[in-house]
Amino acid sequence: MPPDSHLDQIKTPEQMEAVVRQARQAFGETLPRDFLSPHEYQIYERLYGPPSGTTTDEDIGLLAGIEFEDHVEEAPRDVLMREGKDGKLEEIENEEEEDLDAVEEVGENGELEQDIVDDIAVGEGSPESGIGSENQEEFQSRVEALRVAAAARTAEAKAAAPQDVLEEDEVFEEMIEDSEGREAASTEHETADQEEILENDEQAYSGGEFVRAHPLTAVGRFGTSPSTIQLPKDTVVDPTTELLADASNKHISEAAHKAFGGKGLPNSTATIKRPNLKQEPLGLEASQYNMGEMEGNAFVTAIMPGAYASVFSTLVEVRKRLGSQWLHDLMQQPGGPRILDAGAGGAGVLAWREILRAEWGAADEAELSEDNKVPYGKSTVVTGSAVLRHKASRLLDNTTFIPRLPDYDPSRDHPSLESNNPQPRKQYDIIVAPHTLWSLKEDYMRKSQIQNFWSLLDPRGGVLILIEKGVPRGFELIAGARETLLKHHISSPGSEELTQPIEDGNETRFGPKEKGMIIAPCTSHGKCPMYITAGESQRRKDFCHFSQRFIRPPYLQRILKARDSNHEDVRYSYVALQRGVDQRQEQNFEQGHKGTERAFAGYETAVDKDAEVRNADTISPSTLPNPFTFPRAILPPIKRTGHVTLDLCTPAGKIERWTVPKSFSRQAYRDARKSKWGDLWALGAKTRVQRNIRVGFRKSKSPSIGEDADAFDDGPDEEQPGSDGGFRVDDEVPKRQQKAKKARKQKKKMRLLENDTAEDF
Repeated sequence: MPPDSHLDQIKTPEQMEAVVRQARQAFGETLPRDFLSPHEYQIYERLYGPPSGTTTDEDIGLLAGIEFEDHVEEAPRDVLMREGKDGKLEEIENEEEEDLDAVEEVGENGELEQDIVDDIAVGEGSPESGIGSENQEEFQSRVEALRVAAAARTAEAKAAAPQDVLEEDEVFEEMIEDSEGREAASTEHETADQEEILENDEQAYSGGEFVRAHPLTAVGRFGTSPSTIQLPKDTVVDPTTELLADASNKHISEAAHKAFGGKGLPNSTATIKRPNLKQEPLGLEASQYNMGEMEGNAFVTAIMPGAYASVFSTLVEVRKRLGSQWLHDLMQQPGGPRILDAGAGGAGVLAWREILRAEWGAADEAELSEDNKVPYGKSTVVTGSAVLRHKASRLLDNTTFIPRLPDYDPSRDHPSLESNNPQPRKQYDIIVAPHTLWSLKEDYMRKSQIQNFWSLLDPRGGVLILIEKGVPRGFELIAGARETLLKHHISSPGSEELTQPIEDGNETRFGPKEKGMIIAPCTSHGKCPMYITAGESQRRKDFCHFSQRFIRPPYLQRILKARDSNHEDVRYSYVALQRGVDQRQEQNFEQGHKGTERAFAGYETAVDKDAEVRNADTISPSTLPNPFTFPRAILPPIKRTGHVTLDLCTPAGKIERWTVPKSFSRQAYRDARKSKWGDLWALGAKTRVQRNIRVGFRKSKSPSIGEDADAFDDGPDEEQPGSDGGFRVDDEVPKRQQKAKKARKQKKKMRLLENDTAEDF
């Protein structure tokens, strides 16, 4: 512990604030116990809020050799920020009372403006001033004393018990932890600028004995940068605000609460955790024909922001896996890329255009067109109602709106069925289909919808993205769609031929499947380990889903009447697939068990740590491992004393728990502590065990997507070693519950009978 002398020293407010800012730079969101004086801690809370936790001894040990900057940010002046007509922030002195009303008119949510002020006050662009050598020396002495004390405690712990024994005991203790609690904790402690803090930490670690993130760790990172999405003001927020200007906020709120399930809008894209809340699809869909004026406003207000965030996050991941060359080829083809938005009402096209705009801005001048305009290409949006079509057309230009998808015609995929010369069909380079499966009542309708999407893809590399809500039922729909496409369309080693019974007879149709592959999130083309038995399950606890935080636009903030926060975490399950291209063959890499074994050994030495590898374009297939062979984190990592535990879905199609202790590798341990939910992990681990999978039990005995009626089996299709007791797929538990309930009723009836008899006597 640092000496107590600094607690009693008299300092100016500027000196104390300088120490606080250095502490934030050194420790990030955590803070060592008793490191700051009471007055300094008050300043810390005023600037950054309470710390998320106490800095661990392991993190303190990483401070060895760091040289803190001699400058810190200047204390923010007493100013407010206002967004000007050109979109830039302008300073408004606090004394100018006549301007304060104008600031309030920027948006009715005052929290958003305050967040902007705080971000500007502590941002990288703030001016810097010297803090004095005395303060610098004092802070260094505090950190050194803290590091020495932490090292002593660590040495005592190692002397008390062997490290391997401690690691093994703690691993088994973590096996009983609840994944839902970890997700909630991850969301609670994650801040809007988490990505920026991690990047600043990496810059600090680059000097002395500190290490940067491994290049393959950077390649495998999931999510956007920054981690919080802010909807574009010029293309989304402002046009939507103008669109809703003539409508009453009260009427929009009433329509939204009526359509989307009441408080919190649980039947929208939002994921609400409420006891006994029934899982339901979206209350309004882009493809429905009957939609009133206020319902159209409710869709634009409540659905499109969350749909934009989930689609944008998914597109970012697809671009990372396929590389920038994939986007460049689409933009340079005649007419530009062709996109179909089948369920977001235009939000998918807006997100796609934002991706294109960012990629076009980063392109070399030689690749730019003569007029330097972004080649958005041809966009098509499915809008069933005229009301929604009119509203979406005010947000999108050069866009075709269609009332429904064309019907699926099997003769186009199998010409021998009817004609050798099927009519040509409109095809797309990318199809974004969020929230298009749940509302379909029957499984055969969903299967037909999936095949229809696949037939609309360009067979030379078209990409299909399916998205549903991040709840158990949403995951089951995505997993069923994945299984259908793998079974009937996508060729994989050992499954190159299609075997499908003909409906009107006992014959069986054979034929080759076509090239294709899963882009994300899976790095396996086998059976989903969390979708052991097809169909809907009850009490499912484990399911594959991801999260994306976004800043709510003012119109959504108003109808939610949210005052505590202006951000939202949209959770979603998705799968992205590519038709006509199989990189497993082109780049000659192998997934499966061999890929898992190699990933467990780790690729730390396979690439130079100083190499700048940031996307798939810089991966050389002949010399470097491919990210499609890395396991993916399906839950937030568990960070404990001396080790980090990762729950991973491996290329072999298994859910395993990998432990990365500090003794395994300093680079791997450091990167594991910085890893996040959804990342691909390339640096291996020391130990691994099979993880229990809690998939509940079957709700019904009717065949579902991905299974045949004649081959239906109510028992488990596949049981993972080490998962016994972790899942139930039969009706044994419901039968026991029914017997117990019947016994309780009989006992209660006997007691009533005894009471009546006693009264008679």
